[in-house]
Amino acid sequence: MAMPIRHPAVAGRFYPRDRDDLRAEVQSYLSPPGKTVSALGCVVPHAGYVYSGHVAGAVYARLVLPRRCILMCPNHTGMGHPLAIMSEGTWETPLGQVPIDGAIAADLKQRFPLLGEDAEAHRAEHGAEVQLPFLQAKNPDCVFVPIALGTSRYEVLQALGVVIADAVQAVGEPVLLIASSDMNHYENDTVTRVKDQKAIERILVMDAHGLYDVVMNEGISMCGFGPTVAMLTAARRLGATGTELVRYATSGDVSGDRERVVGYSGILVR
Repeated sequence: MAMPIRHPAVAGRFYPRDRDDLRAEVQSYLSPPGKTVSALGCVVPHAGYVYSGHVAGAVYARLVLPRRCILMCPNHTGMGHPLAIMSEGTWETPLGQVPIDGAIAADLKQRFPLLGEDAEAHRAEHGAEVQLPFLQAKNPDCVFVPIALGTSRYEVLQALGVVIADAVQAVGEPVLLIASSDMNHYENDTVTRVKDQKAIERILVMDAHGLYDVVMNEGISMCGFGPTVAMLTAARRLGATGTELVRYATSGDVSGDRERVVGYSGILVR
């Protein structure tokens, strides 16, 4: 039986469809290479590369990328299961195919039955897809577990984070936890920077519940707060001791439009 292939949904829109163009653009965001560090988790944006590629690239440039990753993203489309995982097959980008880490995915499903096997939630979702070319450029042998989160219930997100930490501990080798998220959406640049700083402050002290509360109470439209809550919960359980804000920007820095922007933060959790 042929293994399923998840074909690109946003190639040619969020990033180049041509293999050589994509490789060159990703490498431009990863340069110049500086001192790299190992990390337990990270927050990276997922907008079109022209807007947020330099922020995502700054994070990946700092990382020693392990072979295995758990990649959590929001569910922008509303399709499919609210906690959607895929545990077999490959994802395709113009740079080639990235296999799903079936062993970790199966373990996560066994430990956390709320996770549902569902390719539909991922079919048109860009939040995970746009990260893959960076992973491929940094480690061509990488494998990953895609999880799309369409729930905003803190208890569920926290429980998922606990289970992820336990599954990572059982693996016995490094696994990077990636939370794919943009920050505040479609307000002016000044308001967005103030709101984003409140969320970033909670992330930098690894306060998952505080992040959840500030997003809810301050009306911060951070699309990937769920993945970030789960990542922070897992990273703390795995012994994380420090964080680093690698880069922050808004779309207005690129477009010049300061009236309606999206914020992007790149953060390491070690």
